[in-house]
Amino acid sequence: MRIGVVSDTHNNLKSVAKIVSIFNDQKVEKVVHTGDITQSKTVEAFAEIKMPMYGVYGNNDTELESLTKSISNLGYYFVQPPFIDIWCNKKMIVVHDPLQLNEYDLSEYHLAIHGHTHRYRMEKINSTLIFNPGECAGHMTGFNAVGVIDLQSMDTEIIKF
Repeated sequence: MRIGVVSDTHNNLKSVAKIVSIFNDQKVEKVVHTGDITQSKTVEAFAEIKMPMYGVYGNNDTELESLTKSISNLGYYFVQPPFIDIWCNKKMIVVHDPLQLNEYDLSEYHLAIHGHTHRYRMEKINSTLIFNPGECAGHMTGFNAVGVIDLQSMDTEIIKF
């Protein structure tokens, strides 16, 4: 199973349109958003993705009532961090701020995904892969990125746009 990972979209609707296109072209099976969508119009801009989206709320997701309504209307699933699940026999944890990972024993997880820093991170600590695709809300072409993770092989890919 290949999953798409996106972080910190911060209402950049032009970037979201490109992200939707990338994930649809890549035929990922699920998308994980690590928070800081910020407004419901940004959630609604994801409506054209062809796969389910899961995620956590970030520190800039203050309009929770309207965000939750849009997320629910589209059939997505978001929670206050952490989001913990098992996909493809891999236990994963998703948070917004990487400091939130300090509250958990990462040795219990195959994969830890976070956002918040707007910086790429692909680090292996013991048997846990820690991943952040980096910036995707900026306005500079070629500096925005999303990630794809193959949960079978645990290989990662960064797609810049």
